[in-house]
Amino acid sequence: MKNAVYLLSIAVLALALYSFEVRRENEDLQRAIHAQYTNALTSASETLTTLQASVSQSLLFQDKNALNQELDNIWRLSDQLRGSISGLPLNREVANNWMRYVGNIGEEARLAAENGDYESWQKKMETVSSNLRALSDEWNIATAMYFENDGDYSKWQRTLNNETEQGQFKNIAQNLKTYSETDFPLTASESDWQKKRDLKHLEGKEITKDQAIEALEIILPDIKDAAYTVTKSKDDAPYPFYHIQFVKGSRVGYADITVKGGQLLSFLSERPVQEDKNVSAQDVRELTMQFLDRAGYDDVEFVEFRENHEVYHIAVARVVGDEKALVYPDGIQLKVSKDSGELLGLNAMEYVQKENIKEEQTVNEIDWKEFFRPGTVVEEEKMIYTENELFELRLCYEVIARFDNKYNETFRVVVDADTHEVVKVEYMS
Repeated sequence: MKNAVYLLSIAVLALALYSFEVRRENEDLQRAIHAQYTNALTSASETLTTLQASVSQSLLFQDKNALNQELDNIWRLSDQLRGSISGLPLNREVANNWMRYVGNIGEEARLAAENGDYESWQKKMETVSSNLRALSDEWNIATAMYFENDGDYSKWQRTLNNETEQGQFKNIAQNLKTYSETDFPLTASESDWQKKRDLKHLEGKEITKDQAIEALEIILPDIKDAAYTVTKSKDDAPYPFYHIQFVKGSRVGYADITVKGGQLLSFLSERPVQEDKNVSAQDVRELTMQFLDRAGYDDVEFVEFRENHEVYHIAVARVVGDEKALVYPDGIQLKVSKDSGELLGLNAMEYVQKENIKEEQTVNEIDWKEFFRPGTVVEEEKMIYTENELFELRLCYEVIARFDNKYNETFRVVVDADTHEVVKVEYMS
């Protein structure tokens, strides 16, 4: 009995020491996180104040050298502020609106310095300077509460989670959204991109949960009669969809299908690998095309076909126009098993979003012998559509070019079909 009591006492003491050590480590971690957030807030506040002053100062000068110096400061400070904001414990709406607004200021400064269009910059910044000053004042008020916790991490957490205290940040988010829309209105291409992202173009009737399951079983007959659990996306989602979870034997997985039109967005399935079976690459291609036809993806071609010891990784893209150009932003990625040719994974979001090709772009032929240095061999050429930095879809040549030297280096080169501007160069080997 004494031994039992002795052992129990040792166990209790060990547990107490362990609990004490864990609590101390947690407190150290809390203090470290608190210090990190405090430093990030201090840095963001100081940078915002400096940025606001620099924007105001840029309205003062006519001298190009003095103005260019301020523009360079604004571009640098905007990038620095974006970095500080990204490390803060802010809700997504506040952070995203800050990043976009500050990023637009920096981009406008860079373009003004490059183009020398100082008059347009100063005209636009007269309003931005006033709005940025108001935002800076609101930010200072909102962040002051974070510095009143005296190193008490629990108070810090209460501040973060308290909706009343965060009200000021919500006001900032709303003002940022308003100022972004008035100071930096979306371009036509940005507006098209946003509509595409939110699936505004989708057509077709809305389907029920049961109809979503029926549609999934037509596309993927292997999971017919599975056990399903279906939930609908939240009300604030950019587009409504059904999330379908299924279990059939050893298969477990999920699929997302749009409420409007019943289009398959994504799919994932897991099951044991059958080691003793193997399907040829040609059979996998045929099975993949059959699946794509059932899903209604009947205007695509293979872009990439890779394999490992268990699966094939396949990429396809939409084909349009007389040039049979591949629309790279309208792609589908698939994962197909090597043992049976069964679909194990799918991401069709880009395809369903669908690019809006407004008009045919002029195609000016290129003499590659004149375009590349002597000794360059063009091994493959195709027409593609791809987006530039302004979300504009451009018809381009895509070539695989090999430089015929002792290294036989190979490059993928994308060239605008109209202007012959080099859009992208990728070193392959």
